[in-house]
Amino acid sequence: MMSLDVTPGLGARLLAGDLGALARAATLVENGDPVGRAVVEGIYGRTGGADVVGVTGPPGAGKSTLIDALIDELRQRGRRVAAILIDPSSPISGGAVLGDRIRMSRWDRDPDVFIRSMAARGHPGGLASTTAGLIHLFDAAGFDPIIVETVGVGQGEIEVAHLAATTLLLQVPGLGDGVQAIKAGILEIGDIVAVNKADLPGAEELVGDLSMMVTGNERPAGWSTPILLTNATTGEGVPAVVDTIEAHRRYLDTSETGRLRRESAARSEVFGLLRQELERESPLHLQNKASLWHELIDDVVERKRTPSAVVATLLGRDGATCR
Repeated sequence: MMSLDVTPGLGARLLAGDLGALARAATLVENGDPVGRAVVEGIYGRTGGADVVGVTGPPGAGKSTLIDALIDELRQRGRRVAAILIDPSSPISGGAVLGDRIRMSRWDRDPDVFIRSMAARGHPGGLASTTAGLIHLFDAAGFDPIIVETVGVGQGEIEVAHLAATTLLLQVPGLGDGVQAIKAGILEIGDIVAVNKADLPGAEELVGDLSMMVTGNERPAGWSTPILLTNATTGEGVPAVVDTIEAHRRYLDTSETGRLRRESAARSEVFGLLRQELERESPLHLQNKASLWHELIDDVVERKRTPSAVVATLLGRDGATCR
């Protein structure tokens, strides 16, 4: 196994803009290597500034094509963009299928675009369990926004809303998902809804149906879910999507909802790490720690502790007494 002695150098090179170090650290994090965990520990205090945009929706909605178009628009605006594409796992190797990565190969020579495909590896909710760690790496390396695409397994992929500041939900006419979305709770997680493939019959009608649905949903004060028409292939509507993402970021920066989103992301990451540890070392007892739990989550939000350090505290591995 690689020595932990390389960790300080790897993190420093990442912070200095070394894309090779970023790629190496991403591989270590994705593989659950202790070195990768240590790198995240070292750079965590430099994170929290990037806008994290989750993109979700049913298979065939055009998520990958729209993300490619969003990257194009963001680059024209001078933004450095990272994208994490959660691919289905290979049933043989467990690795990512890499379909999305291949489709976006035109960005390979652009140092201000970093695209990473990773395998879901059976993780529920459409996100790999190490996604949060990759987000921290890209954040510390200066990429903003960071786009996270879920697998596309259907109506169960709502976990992205816990990690992303802004969730973009794609729908397309003809799949019959308009009515099903509200039944499964997916429509409620969309801060922005895009009806993609606007050239298909029924697109305008779907916009009307979705508009009526979101009107009845309870949303944070000060933000009404917009329904946008897009055609990712031609670029139609893509600038409006980027404008709306930026408007939602400004809304979060000036509202209580922003703080709640950061707390949700911290809680989700700590829970994910804790779940991994419990699976490895079960049974463990974490009773009577409610007050400590809230205190530790606040520390994660304020970058006083890392999520891994919180898990160590909850499991009693750092010498702390959990009461």
